[in-house]
Amino acid sequence: MKAVTFSTSGSAEVLNIQDVPTPSIAETEVLINVAATALNRADTMQRKGMYPPPPGASDILGLEAAGRVVACGAKVTQLTEGDEVMALLPGGGYAEFVAIDEGLVMPIPRGIKLKEAAAIPEVFLTAFQALYWLGNIQPGNKVLIHAGGSGVGTAAIQLAKLMQAEIFATASAPKLPSCQALGAQHLIDYKTQSFEELVLGHTRGKGVDIILDFIAAPYFHPNISSLAVDGRLILLALMGGVKVESFNLIPILRKRIQLVGTTLRARSLNYKRELVADFSQQLLPYFEAGKLKPIIDSTYPIEKVREAHTYMEENRNIGKIILTLT
Repeated sequence: MKAVTFSTSGSAEVLNIQDVPTPSIAETEVLINVAATALNRADTMQRKGMYPPPPGASDILGLEAAGRVVACGAKVTQLTEGDEVMALLPGGGYAEFVAIDEGLVMPIPRGIKLKEAAAIPEVFLTAFQALYWLGNIQPGNKVLIHAGGSGVGTAAIQLAKLMQAEIFATASAPKLPSCQALGAQHLIDYKTQSFEELVLGHTRGKGVDIILDFIAAPYFHPNISSLAVDGRLILLALMGGVKVESFNLIPILRKRIQLVGTTLRARSLNYKRELVADFSQQLLPYFEAGKLKPIIDSTYPIEKVREAHTYMEENRNIGKIILTLT
């Protein structure tokens, strides 16, 4: 099969398309003929040698895919050949075929095109895990979503809106109108404004209930300051740095703050099965109703994967970047 490979870490120029063996399937797995996959920051980090795949996962890039089932393992019970599906992957999406456990596969909601569906699994499941499972979001909560124009950010804004939350979003100025259109009421240009000052000003000093953060070290202190009593800080990435110079525990204790770090890719298969099942039951109907939607910035054929990676690393996209294989 055709797949994107790289033999050495580096810039987007190390990516090449080559013929590699088609994966075999285990008893509980299906083989999907991939119509489209999508870029994630993890892909660019893995390409640079900074984010290796978990043990047993494909070393081919790609954490999500949409396509058609072409083969089923002996113990697969919920899927049949010909089904159009989307899937959460630990790797392997940048290829014509991918093998994946049936528990990580979801039906494509009515009204969503096959290639659009590739923009759903990774970012919506990440946002769902962060807000619902870890953040315990409740109607009326105040939520601060950093990187609101990113794939996870655009998904998280929609999920928070669904819960009738009051939403603060940070992004660069050109991306803020998109955040507003998705449901963010308070828009913060992180390049020119202090989110800490604006959050505390709008909340009369009380702060927000939940923060989703991808930046880490540079935002740590203003995040803690911006949280309300019993607030939850959900750390999803370390894009800005990993070391905090000083660490005062008093506000964490005084405000009973919960600091939660999480990743999704390396979670156990059973954890991801349960997450996919819960997400499918609770939220897939909202895609069919038009209340949730994948946000797609641009689409590239797989042959232009280098250009797609460069575009993402320039931080120009709002929402997802799609790679098509058919």
